[in-house]
Amino acid sequence: MIAFVRGTVSDLTLSSAVLEVGDVGLELMCTPNTLATLRPGSEARLPTSMVVREDSLTLFGFLDDDEKGCFELLQTASGVGPKLAQAMLAVLSPDDLRSAVASEDVKTLTRVPGIGQKGAQRIILELKDRLGLPVGTHNGATRVGAASAPWRAQVHQGLVGLGWSAREADKALDEVAPASDTEPDVGALLRAALQTLRKA
Repeated sequence: MIAFVRGTVSDLTLSSAVLEVGDVGLELMCTPNTLATLRPGSEARLPTSMVVREDSLTLFGFLDDDEKGCFELLQTASGVGPKLAQAMLAVLSPDDLRSAVASEDVKTLTRVPGIGQKGAQRIILELKDRLGLPVGTHNGATRVGAASAPWRAQVHQGLVGLGWSAREADKALDEVAPASDTEPDVGALLRAALQTLRKA
């Protein structure tokens, strides 16, 4: 499994970026938003997700770990493959997706090419308790400071991956969030969050 790729941006197309890593050019399928942050000749580090099929190995690149986590979670819904998951992230940001699913906003989801009303309803039904609330908001209030911190998405993804619901993960994160703005120890926070959940 390739968790991320760091290298020099060698080439950009409408749907992908080629990163040169150790004299090898790796093609990463990316959304327009991710591609817009890249410049040929500059160095980039992109979280990645590899999709293995009988006849292909495809590497998808993402703006951040939150986008990657959403991409992988979306594919757990019936009828959502990697191409449709990427199309969803091309049209909607992770937080827009969370808002649409949490509020059962079928109209917003059907803005994505390939998703009809029934497909949107199925995605809402299957992912409502797993995508969670938008990272920027919680109980209607704006999160402060640590809301957009990378550690939060990592710990949240770890808790959900261990079987806790997105809501339970959010609650545990609020309890263990560090008071300072310094980058915390993700492993220690994950352990603390797990202890909090087990006590509950």
